[in-house]
Amino acid sequence: MNRIKTLTLAVAATALAASSFTAQARDFRLGLITPPQHLWSTEAEAFAETLAERSDGEHSVSVFPAQQLGNEAQMVQQLQTGALDMAFLTIAEISNRIPDFGALYAPYLVDDVDHAAALLRSDTAGELLELMPQGVGLVGLGYGMVGMRQVLSREPIERAEDLEGLRLRITPFEPIRDFYTAAGAAPAPMPLLEVYDALANGQVDAIDMDFDSILILKFYEQAENLLISNHMMFPMVGVVSGRVWRELSDDDRELIDTAMSEHLENVLAGFQQMDADQEAEIRQLDLNIVEADAAFFSEAIAEWESIWAEKAPMLEALREEAERLRQ
Repeated sequence: MNRIKTLTLAVAATALAASSFTAQARDFRLGLITPPQHLWSTEAEAFAETLAERSDGEHSVSVFPAQQLGNEAQMVQQLQTGALDMAFLTIAEISNRIPDFGALYAPYLVDDVDHAAALLRSDTAGELLELMPQGVGLVGLGYGMVGMRQVLSREPIERAEDLEGLRLRITPFEPIRDFYTAAGAAPAPMPLLEVYDALANGQVDAIDMDFDSILILKFYEQAENLLISNHMMFPMVGVVSGRVWRELSDDDRELIDTAMSEHLENVLAGFQQMDADQEAEIRQLDLNIVEADAAFFSEAIAEWESIWAEKAPMLEALREEAERLRQ
């Protein structure tokens, strides 16, 4: 992705009308929605340490996890005004504003976390980052992710028909909403940190979630049925406010780009390393486990494709790249 990234940053500088500013020490603010113990949050803290060290203390980063600065829609607004400097964002919120990013959520686009990481490292995925400066006023420096999506539920899901009418928690964005609507469920957007109580009091019947969050936040205590489907990957993007980016010197841009990219790579590699162990740990819990593949969701996939093939033209190129990476 080096060639793409170089082009992206050059385009960003032009699109955002970069000016020449005198370098000055800054305390950047970085927001994200995950709790402090989550890998995104720990790598954000590690990025802060790296940037402080490599700038000889000239720059620092204050990290605000667990939605301390608001939900992702609110953080995007803050980034656009320059009130927030940086963020690790799910692609969800970006796809609400740039539909081509929704292609990354195509059902069964990738097979597993290794395949997902390879696709996110590709030049094809990198091309999407070029859309961000003009599309949303942010500069995307690279991707992270969490594990593949599964369905944890209060009652067993053994057939596709069992999803019918289920109030199912999702991250609030269109591609996943359209998938579960096509599957007959009733998608319920909800912040991550409200999910445990919502399962406990029956506000939701099921949740769309990855192994990591199921374990860290102990959602299995309130729902004892797990559909291991690996039906979608769930990318994250590291971003800098366009307004902030144009105030930075070329040296500071390079410094931030290099440091953040390294820690985003740590996120990708981390989930690749953790996934098998987390699945093994979950299989040791007292859960009713059912496994599903693309055939399980065939009707929902067909309906999703009918919506998003036209909405996200990059889908075809991403599918071609994903198939190439399988070989």
